[in-house]
Order: sequence, then structure tokens, then C-alpha cells
Amino acid sequence: MGGDDDRIEESSARLMASSNDGIVDGVGVGESRWVDGSEVDSESPPWSLLDENDSGQGYGSMRRRLVKKPKRVDSFDVEAMEIAGAHHRHSKDLSVWQNLALAFQTLGVVYGDMGTSPLYVFTDVFSKVPIRSEVDVLGALSLVIYTIALIPLAKYVFIVLKANDNGEGGTFALYSLICRHAKVNMLPNRQPADENISSYRLKLPTPELERALNIKETLEKRSSLKTLLLLLVLTGTSMVIGDGILTPAMSVMSAVSGLQGEVSGFGTSAVVIVSIIILLGLFSIQRFGTGKVGFMFAPVLALWFFSLGAIGIYNLVKYDISVLKALNPAYIYFFFKKNSSAAWSALGGCVLCITGAEAMFADLGHFSVQSVQIAFTCVVFPCLLLAYMGQASYLMKYPDSASRIFYDSVPGSLFWPIFVIATLAATIASQAMISATFSCVKQAMALGCFPRLKIVHTSRKLMGQIYIPVINYFLMIMCIIVVSIFQNTTDIANAYGIAEVGVMIVSTTLVTLVMLLIWRTNLFLALCFPLVFGSVELIYLSAVLSKILEGGWLPLAFASFFLCVMYTWNYGSVLKYHSEVREKISMDFMLELGSTLGTVRVPGIGLLYNELVQGVPSIFGQFLLSLPAIHSTIVFVCIKYVPVPVVPQEERFLFRRVCPKDYHMFRCVARYGYKDVRKEGHHVFEQLLVESLEKFLRREAQDLAIESNLNEYFDNVSERSRDSGAAGDGTDELRIPLMQDQRPEEPGSSISEETSPAFPSSVSVVSLDEDPSLEYELSALREAMDSGFTYLLAHGDVRAKKNSVFFKKLVINYFYAFLRNNCRAGAANMSVPHMNILQVGMTYMV
Repeated sequence: MGGDDDRIEESSARLMASSNDGIVDGVGVGESRWVDGSEVDSESPPWSLLDENDSGQGYGSMRRRLVKKPKRVDSFDVEAMEIAGAHHRHSKDLSVWQNLALAFQTLGVVYGDMGTSPLYVFTDVFSKVPIRSEVDVLGALSLVIYTIALIPLAKYVFIVLKANDNGEGGTFALYSLICRHAKVNMLPNRQPADENISSYRLKLPTPELERALNIKETLEKRSSLKTLLLLLVLTGTSMVIGDGILTPAMSVMSAVSGLQGEVSGFGTSAVVIVSIIILLGLFSIQRFGTGKVGFMFAPVLALWFFSLGAIGIYNLVKYDISVLKALNPAYIYFFFKKNSSAAWSALGGCVLCITGAEAMFADLGHFSVQSVQIAFTCVVFPCLLLAYMGQASYLMKYPDSASRIFYDSVPGSLFWPIFVIATLAATIASQAMISATFSCVKQAMALGCFPRLKIVHTSRKLMGQIYIPVINYFLMIMCIIVVSIFQNTTDIANAYGIAEVGVMIVSTTLVTLVMLLIWRTNLFLALCFPLVFGSVELIYLSAVLSKILEGGWLPLAFASFFLCVMYTWNYGSVLKYHSEVREKISMDFMLELGSTLGTVRVPGIGLLYNELVQGVPSIFGQFLLSLPAIHSTIVFVCIKYVPVPVVPQEERFLFRRVCPKDYHMFRCVARYGYKDVRKEGHHVFEQLLVESLEKFLRREAQDLAIESNLNEYFDNVSERSRDSGAAGDGTDELRIPLMQDQRPEEPGSSISEETSPAFPSSVSVVSLDEDPSLEYELSALREAMDSGFTYLLAHGDVRAKKNSVFFKKLVINYFYAFLRNNCRAGAANMSVPHMNILQVGMTYMV
């Protein structure tokens, strides 16, 4: 077993083998072109140094060395550039009608939570500040108006939605965006080839912008900042999951409680029972998918928003239109001056008017930026303002109705229709955060921060629409427990505010980093964003934190639990990966075994799954020791999630040869985005893998054939130059490597004829159909494929070393081990029949 214990770092950029490296790939030194990534070769000296050192030798021999040993780019990188160039996809903008249709659907998925806030906002605010004068009503109304205008409208609609990751939103989308521009991912498996994925390419910081580069270098150098950034992201995700628990409980109970004043004998117990029944129904329909649920719920929410606006206008005209004075923000000052500490406490109720604002960003992957913006500015925002103004107008005349303000302000003849619509709307409101929770958990799994769970893809057209059964049932159980224990909306509201504001603060911090690192925003404007919005959110946070003993502890408990689960999983996974890097098998040992690998090779393809992007994993040695024979073709498969939402199918696989040709061993990196769902069956996966492997073999053979002809041509040129005494005409041409790192600026673009090197017509290309070695290898691959595939998996056990500190032993040996033993197995994720699986035990000491 080889590896450097002190330096656990993987880089896919490799140079050609130097003269003191042994034979690689079955060919002599200086002739190798496709090398395995586990080898680190010494860098070639500068050209000027070669000229100085070669002054006493024949110039022709120096030129021959330059031709045979140029600096090479990695085979992964070359293949990735070719694939990205050949299969670039131009994203199509949605038409106006498509955006309007999606905007209509957002009402049923995104805005349900915010749309039902008029049910309980003023009730909670005036439970802390009794109404004694019009200043109380106008001040609270002014607070609500400017909170909605500042946070959802100004912050999310106009700024945060633009920080999407190729159409995906949420805290993990922001984190992946940052990971692409700075090496802050805790798992060190990043490769230059990943940057050639068509969806990966974004505008990088330029050398002229020292600020962006300094931030990038600081993040990459300090591991403490990487950990802090990860903890911040995990905290935001934990808060979103907490929202997914509290939103259904709060919304449904608020709607059902309207019956208490209308139906005699309908007490608290009846409210709890009816709320639980509605919640059971809501979570039962999640398996049908977001698309069907959104299409079914959108008309109900559209009717709900229309009702809010209409009732608001009716109350304004009938009771007191003077509440429009609340558009003057001075009433906020008068409100605080009059009520002091009570007004501060009332901020905890005021923040409820923007609950669900984070869903606008978290659920973005289900829709489009334009559709979310259209729905909010044209429907949600005006209807909410009218609703709150109408309630304030009613309170100006009937201040004692604050505890049931929503239902009391509804005209008597419309109570039952509005109650039915309100109950349906409150049920639908929960859908926003449930969908956001599914999305966040899926992204966390893809980025290695959550145990593997079963994911059901509910739409054939939209990749973002998923359903996670375990999370769905967990949310359902916790909602029922919350409703059963609290039995009133006041304490739930105290908990609700903490979770919502916590997520907003995380988003503000990450978007600020995106502005500085990626958008390259003016420093003054970039700092104004956290100063304005961050200050407002911190003020709200201080208000809701004062309610910790009155229910505010609940979201903190949920967030702490999920934060521990996610960080433990990430911490154990990173340590396991480091252990695999340290213990991978050295190439010298593989060459000593020979092409038979010290055992018998039988027809068939063995797919050995591991997490290494290069090198021979140590688990392969366990298979050689445990099995009486090994397959004729071995492919080391690495399922790798890259920080992009989706990887196109044609860019999925990258191949590299491992060991010489007669070993028939390959490295395959199967790349997935964090929104990709691996829904293909194992037969489809096998077919795609073999097709990609055949293309790789043909591409490799073509490259070697061209280089062989070029070497022969340059040898002839050097001999003629030596004979004629001319030794300088072709120097510049000879210094050009065959495969330069000439990455097109845009995917799909090609190098122009003027910039590409021109080779003489005497340099012919051997037809691949006439290459006997290629035909032999392809026929051997087809024979192995006909014999079937076997999945070689490791049943790994991760244990802390004996000299580790007690806390590390506790986390790894018990908490992480418990999560690994109870999460979804890798074989289940691949849907592979058990008869095709071979497993061996492996213990990783970390």
C-alpha cells in the first residue's frame, strides 16, 4: 500500500513520465501518452534551461527529446474538453405564456405560506401590544407593509433570486456556486476536468480584481473558514427543515381555530383533532409529486388571494380608509415611542408576515426566476397589502376583535365560503416548505452532508420535483407532536419566527459572499446589502430570541439535531476519503503483479465502486485476496457529485486507463449534479458506460496514431537538419505539444484554422479500422460484456484510531457508525440485483 500520509491531496493534472520513471502503460519511457493519475511526475524544466544545458550536445538530439517528452495535459481534461465542445447545449428561454403558466403554479407551491399569514399576524402582534389608540394600529400596519416591501420584494425578488445556480436556489445552491469559484469543499476530489462541464462554466474572478482573488485565496488557505462556511450552510438547511415542521402546524391550526368563535362547543381539543386529520391528508398526497400538487392547488390559492384583496378593499371602503396613512414610515417610530419594550416584543409577531419568503428561493428549481417574480409583484404583494390594510381598517372601529381579526373582518354571509378556502389555503401553505425541505435534503445528500435516503422522482420532465418518503413521514410525525403539545398558535408562532429569520440571515451572508467573490459588485454596494437587510434581520432575530422559553426553543432543538446529523456525516465521510487516499495501492505494486494480477482472469466486466477519482483503491487488494479469480476487464467506478445542478448525459462519464494496456483496467468517473436523480436502471447504466468506454478507446488510439506519425516525421526532419547543418528553423514548431490546453472560451467553439498548428501532408493518420491492437481490445471488451457485469462493493466499517481523542472516537465509532448502518445502502441506490453483487469487508482507520 502506498501514499503520502502527510499530504492528502489529489490533483488530476499530470505530466509525461520522466526518464527515471519505469515503464507505464506497457510502452517504453518517452513513448507513453496516457498515464494513470496515481503517478506524480516531475515537472519539465523551462525551455531556456534546456537550451543552456544542451549547449554541448547536438541540437538534433535535444529537439528529439523535446518532441518525445512535452508537457501534457491530463487525459481526463482532454476528454472533458472534447465532450463539452461536441455536446454543448444552449439553454432556451421560456416564452411569455410558459412563464405565466409557471407563475400561476407558483401560487400553489411557493406562496401558500406567505399568503396565509393574514390569518395570524395581527392576532399575534396585538396579543403583546393592546390597542389603545390609532397609533398602535397604524404603527403595526406600517411595520408589516415595510417588512414585506423590504425583505420579500427588495431582497428576494430583485437580488437573491439572481444568485441562483443555473436556475437552482437555496442555501446549498449558493454553497455550490461558491465551491465552483473557490476550493472550499471539505472533500478534496475536485478535478480540472469538472470545469469543462457545460453547466459549470461561469465568469471567474479576473486577475485585475484583487479583492475577489484575495477573498478566494483566504477561503482556500484557511481550513477554519471552510469549516465555518460549511457550518453556516448546514445551519441554514437545518432551519429550512425546521420550517418544514412548523409551517404545516401553524398554518392549519390558524385556519381551523376560526371555528372556535363560530361553532358552539368547538374547543381546543376539537381544533387539535381536526388539525391532525388535515395534516395526515396533506402528507399522504406528497407522493404524487410537486407538479400534480401545484397544478391542483394553484386555483385554490388564486381564489384565496383574490378573496384577500376583495375583502381588504371592502373593509377599507366601509370602515376607515384613513389607515392609508400607515404608508408613512414615521408611524413605526411613533409605535416604538409609545410602546417601547412591548413594541419590541411585537416584532416577533410582525416577522410572521414574511414567513415563507425563503421558499421563493429554495423552491426556485421547480419553476423559473421570471415566474416567481411575476407572481409576487403582480398578485401576492398587492393582495397582501390590501388584506392587512383591510384588517387594520376594521380594527380602527372594533379594536376588541384583535384575537379573531381575520374571521371577524369577513362579511357574515361569506364566513363559511372563506373558512373553506382559508382551510384549503392553509393546508396548501405547508406545501411550500415541504417541497423546499425535499430539495434541501437532496442537495445535502449530493454534496456529502446527509445520509443516503430513498428519493422518488415524481416528474419525467422536471428534474427538481422529488419526493423523499423518510423525510415526509418524519415531518408528518413531528407536526402531529407539535400540534398535540402546544395546542395553540401563540407558542408555535414564537418558534416559527426564529426558524424563518435564521434562514434569512444565512442567505444574506452567502449572497454577500457571492457578490464579493463572483458578481464582482462594487464594494460599497456589496456592503450595503448586509448592512441594510442584515441589520433588519438581526433586529427581528433579537426580538424572536426573547421568546425562547415560550416555544422558541423548538426550532433551535430541531436545527441542532439536524446540524449534528449533517456535520457528523460530512466529517466521517471526509475522514473516510482521506483514509482511502492514504491507503491506495501503489502503481509499482500493480506492475509487479503483472497483467494476470497474481490470479486468474475470467471473462466478464467487474465494476468496482469507490470514491477515489484516481489511483487504485485498497479495496481492490481485498478482492484479489478473497476471490479465486478476477474479471478480464476491471473498471474502477467513482460516482462523483460536482457542484453544478445537472450534468448532461453525454458529459456523464470520463475514462482513464489504469496500468498498461494488457491489464484491461480503467478508471471511470461518473459525474452527477446535486439536482440529478439517478433514475436509470443498472442495465441502462451499464450500456452507457460501455459505449463511453468504446469511445474512449477509439479516441486514445487515434491520439497515439497521430503522435506516432508525428514522432517519425520529426525524427526524419531532425536527421535531415543534422545532415544539412541547419539547426534552428523548426525549433518553435517542435516546442508546441500536440495536445495543448487550448480550452475554448465558449462550449462548442472550435479553434480557427489560423490559430491551429499546421502539419505537413506527409504526416498521415492511420485508419482506426486497421489498428489491430484497437480491434483486439474492442473485441475483448465485447466478449467481457457478453459474459456479464459484476458489481464489486466494499462493506466498509469506519473506526477511529486507538490514539484518537475521546470525542473523535465517540463521533466516529458510535454516531457516524449508527448513521452508516441505518442509511440506504449503495447497492440499493444502484438498483442492482443481489446475484450480481460481490462484497468484501473493509475497515478504514481514521
